[in-house]
Amino acid sequence: MTPLQRYIAEEIATDHVDGLLSRREALRRLALLGVSTAAATALIAACGENKKTSSNAPVTSSGAATSPSVPPGSAKALPTQPITWVGPQGQLQAAWAQAPNAKGGILVIHENKGLTDWVRSVAGRFAGIGYSGLAIDLLSGQGGTAKFKDPAAATAALGNIPPQDFVANLRSGIGELTRRVPDKKLAVVGFCMGGGLVWQLLESGVPELAAAIPFYGPTPNNNPDFRRSKDVAVLAFYGDQDKRVLATEPIARAALEQAGMVNQLVTEPNANHAFFNDTGDRYNAPAAEDAWRKVQEWLTRYVG
Repeated sequence: MTPLQRYIAEEIATDHVDGLLSRREALRRLALLGVSTAAATALIAACGENKKTSSNAPVTSSGAATSPSVPPGSAKALPTQPITWVGPQGQLQAAWAQAPNAKGGILVIHENKGLTDWVRSVAGRFAGIGYSGLAIDLLSGQGGTAKFKDPAAATAALGNIPPQDFVANLRSGIGELTRRVPDKKLAVVGFCMGGGLVWQLLESGVPELAAAIPFYGPTPNNNPDFRRSKDVAVLAFYGDQDKRVLATEPIARAALEQAGMVNQLVTEPNANHAFFNDTGDRYNAPAAEDAWRKVQEWLTRYVG
């Protein structure tokens, strides 16, 4: 099992432990990843034990009761349109939201569900505040996210993509963004798996970027080296109930400090994994609002 497959498998198991998936559905999704029933049962048990020992607090979102009618940034969101370009291994697909008189550009990296309507909306939200957004579809090589009628199959397909292919396609996305937003500074934002891919990009070296914003993404390893991206200003978000990903925060912090990078690592209180996704069960409105405010401040300071 690759590190990404392991990460996805743990996420599925955790979703079951937290009551978001039935045991049957969790086992089905794990099977799509190639995890045997015995291994899946052991993984679920381990995640259950981790939950018991890591915190006595319930792992839930506190934002549901106070959720605003409009998620942060949605009121000014602009529409997206589908675009394609030739990537390193074939045609790449994306959703493009062009900001009038753009102050900069942002590459948006989706969760392990692929390019969903929610991810498109995020690109539109950035365009609405003046930053043209390009939300890349990392399942382009498999025909695109829309080809998968079963969201779990899309997640499993993402787990089978080699890390070097992700990085190559994301670099191509940065190139396309540069072409569409010439002479402007660029940033990258990623969520969940996409947050982890932001860290991978930083380790691979992305001097083209002015800022990077990973949301609850794990570091690619226990000793990442970000020195090739030393001029990128990093704003990272975690949820204090997301113990699995939060455990990697000290690793990210140490690597950023070692590289001498401008950084701010924020742990939102009472927030879980995926707290920014207003279509999910763990959406936390206060945390999402706070994160959106900090993201705008960061972009103003380091992108334009």
